[in-house]
Formats: sequence, C-alpha cells, structure tokens
Amino acid sequence: MQYMLVIYIDEKMLNALPPGRYDEMMRDCLGHADGLRRSGKLIESQMLEDPPTAKSVRIRGGRRAVTDGPFAEAKEVLGGFNIIEADSLEEATEIAAHFPWAEVGCVEVRPVRSIAGVRSRVFADAMKAG
Repeated sequence: MQYMLVIYIDEKMLNALPPGRYDEMMRDCLGHADGLRRSGKLIESQMLEDPPTAKSVRIRGGRRAVTDGPFAEAKEVLGGFNIIEADSLEEATEIAAHFPWAEVGCVEVRPVRSIAGVRSRVFADAMKAG
C-alpha cells in the first residue's frame, strides 16, 4: 500500500539549529531516502519552496480570490512530501520516524487513496443516473 509522508517544519525550531546541523539533517534525510529508493520503498520525494513563494486560490460565490502565502498562519509549514510503499501503517510510521524533520516539525503519515477507484465509482454512478 502507498503512504504519503507529509513533512511539516517549524521554522523557528529550524532557524534555532546550531550551525551545520541543518546540512547534517539534510544529509541524513537524503541518505535515508536513497536507501528507501534502492529498496523499492520510496516512490517520490520532493521539497517545496518557502511559504512566501506560495499562492492560495479560493472560489467563493463564483468569485476567485488569490492570496499570497499558505492557507493560514501556522506554527508548522508544509515543507515537502514523500510517497512510499509499505506493508502496513506501522511500517510506514517506522519509515517516517527515520526522517530527521520530526525533530523540527512533524511527519504526517497518511494512506494514499486510489484515485482510479474513485474515478470508476463516480463515473459509474453518473452513467446509472444518466
């Protein structure tokens, strides 16, 4: 089963790291990811640019609003994600625990829902109704 590991970073904690610690954590992260990729457990991994580069898009009452930055002010901001293959939620959680970002934020582990299954259902329901 696939799981998404969503990386949230507390920028205050990140900025408070001693000199060189961020690079050390990044080396650990990349090494962990390389090992997971070699074992077939890591499917995709990406970092995001800093929150000030983001735009948030909402449509309310048919009107589009585009604002700067992430959706809401938060202590932790979305920093990136990994999509992994694991046999269970427990295994996915264990893999997540080895990413160093849990020390300065949070690694959320969430099962990936098959969009193919959703697509099949909603179009089958539409065919029945039509």
